[in-house]
Amino acid sequence: MAQVCDICGKAPASGNAVSHAHNKTRRRWMPNLQRIKIVRQGRSKRVRVCTRCIKSDRILKAA
Repeated sequence: MAQVCDICGKAPASGNAVSHAHNKTRRRWMPNLQRIKIVRQGRSKRVRVCTRCIKSDRILKAA
């Protein structure tokens, strides 16, 4: 399953992990995704949403 937010499309970012000796290896920063139940188009649906979307009230949680 892809690590992508269903609301904003936030996906993993990539870059280098840099050690104290300045050795570089590739790494990924994963978005903080949560599986929550939301109301979309009048129906409740379970989706994967990043915490930024949850905090900013871009979604309406289902009861």
